[in-house]
Amino acid sequence: MATGNHSIVTEFILLGLPAQPHIQASLFVLFLGVYLLTFTGNLLMILVIRTDSQLHAPMYFFLSHLSFLDLCLTSVIVPKMLDNLLSQRKSISVEGCLTQVFFIFSTAGIEAFLLSVMAYDRYAAICHPLLYGQMMTRQLCGGLVWASWGLGFLDALINTLMAWNLDFCEAHVMPHFSCELPSLFSLSCSDVSANFAVLLGSTLLHALGTFLLVFFSYTRIVSTILSISSTTGRSKAFSTCSSHLTTVILFYGSGSLRYLIPTLSSPMELVFSIQYSVVTPLVNPFVYSLKNKEVKAALNRMLKKVCNFK
Repeated sequence: MATGNHSIVTEFILLGLPAQPHIQASLFVLFLGVYLLTFTGNLLMILVIRTDSQLHAPMYFFLSHLSFLDLCLTSVIVPKMLDNLLSQRKSISVEGCLTQVFFIFSTAGIEAFLLSVMAYDRYAAICHPLLYGQMMTRQLCGGLVWASWGLGFLDALINTLMAWNLDFCEAHVMPHFSCELPSLFSLSCSDVSANFAVLLGSTLLHALGTFLLVFFSYTRIVSTILSISSTTGRSKAFSTCSSHLTTVILFYGSGSLRYLIPTLSSPMELVFSIQYSVVTPLVNPFVYSLKNKEVKAALNRMLKKVCNFK
């Protein structure tokens, strides 16, 4: 990391959450509860999909990866947030901060790719039901998932390596609860124009590119659903993609704004960051389990097995 004529900064202070002790105690209990629910819900979703043979279909294969990504995203952010809520000095090393930047950026990026893949899966299932098995082969599903992981990690690596060479000077207080790339730019005394351009470009290609895939898939899906003559048929077809559509709205609505508009005021930054990194991973398993009859049936079978085992 270049230092120039500035003093070397070895850590950042995270002051995004209220400093009053009684508020911090309440937030600690709240976020601990949210984290435990998120961890339990997503882990249970993964176990059910992996162990129940009736859920060994492309949609649930993608859903298991989505649950794993939600586990990773919330685990990168919330434990450090909980630690800072109990600490007097709410600090994180520069290396630890950049490491957190990489994992937040990569997991969120992989999830964006995966949501577009899941949209294509719903398009194939609703618009081409007779060819679905030929279109969504096991090899294709595996290739799409690994491509999502590879592209997400590559995008994060490029942006993080560029941030690693920034010079951070005396201003090292970050009005945030975690390290995210846009928040680092205001703390650097280096020229961040190249970093900002790369971040904006990768976000436009990454977020808008995957969103366009989702948009075009759902354009065809809606057109197909509206062409179904029976109300029951339309309702059944829409129910197969309503959970995914809910997840897309929650994730893209907050995550994209956080990175496309990095100069947001601090309160709005916190709201959008909490939405896509804490709330969405909590909501996703409940959305998919409560709105999906097959998942609910698999959960009931799993609970019966556990009860019988006892």
